[in-house]
Amino acid sequence: QLLHFCLLLAISLAALLGNGLIISAVACGHHLHTPMFFFLLNLALSDLGSICTTVPKAMHNSLWDTRTISYAGCAAQLGFFAFFISAEFYLLTIMCYDRYVSICK
Repeated sequence: QLLHFCLLLAISLAALLGNGLIISAVACGHHLHTPMFFFLLNLALSDLGSICTTVPKAMHNSLWDTRTISYAGCAAQLGFFAFFISAEFYLLTIMCYDRYVSICK
């Protein structure tokens, strides 16, 4: 159980650090205020949201050796996760179209 917790902690911290670096670089770099980096910033935020939706509860369950979740908690977690994943797919589609337009024109 402790190994599972440490593994989840390491993965979530790596994701938080990577996305945090992307967010801070795009937010602080004024030459990075182009549409592509705007979408990259939003993609990093969406990725943070999807990670922060599921991983903390999994870490809690692993650390305290429980496997229960309330119905409302499960519904909220599923709703937020579906929202963030669909937002990531829409952002990736928009980013692909942005690159297509910039290459073809």
